[in-house]
Amino acid sequence: MMDSKRIKEIMFSLGADLCGIASIDRFDDAPKGYHPLDVLPTCRSVISFGCRFPVGILNCKSDIPYTRIRNSITPKMDAIALDFCIEMEKNQIVCVPIPTNENQWDNKTGRWRSIVSQKHIAQAAGLGTIGRHSLLITPEFGSMVWLGAVLCEQELEPDKLKEPLCNHCNLCVDICPVNALEDPEIKQRSCWDFAFGDDEEEQVWKITCHRCRDICPYNLGSQNSILRESDKF
Repeated sequence: MMDSKRIKEIMFSLGADLCGIASIDRFDDAPKGYHPLDVLPTCRSVISFGCRFPVGILNCKSDIPYTRIRNSITPKMDAIALDFCIEMEKNQIVCVPIPTNENQWDNKTGRWRSIVSQKHIAQAAGLGTIGRHSLLITPEFGSMVWLGAVLCEQELEPDKLKEPLCNHCNLCVDICPVNALEDPEIKQRSCWDFAFGDDEEEQVWKITCHRCRDICPYNLGSQNSILRESDKF
């Protein structure tokens, strides 16, 4: 048996900046087909981890740094999850990594979904809370984190849930150029079609919009906020 403290030590040693644990009962409201038990029927705990990414990319005039960081951090998260699962197997504990940025189309809702929602796992594991802009906000790094997760067969002590961090100021709602946040549930297709795509002139795939992240008063968190210069970001 391995306790929650040791689990986190291993995750941090592999490069994670944040780590939390959720018990399986915290997913009772998960959509059918997207519950941790739909992936691993023997799952008892779900481990969420996060890696921070540079706040400076929010201040760039070019879209390339933000796009490049996003594309680079995805394989990093998958590698951490994979290495963690291998380390657990050495201790006779079965774990399964959840892909960080791999989605499948859900005909029932007309949305792209991960096999288990990374941000809902993170919220259930006490890393932070989901804001009005549909991004996870953490106390340490705000929304400037990328998320990974691992399903675990061992029952582990869960972390306490965070109190809501978003005050629903609606700045993100007002600034969205395609009104993707005007309803309680984000209009995913409107958001993605506008924010992600090929730049025909530069012949490159880019992320061209992250205004909801930029304007959020909680976008940096307590540790990143020391980098703020007169609300530069």
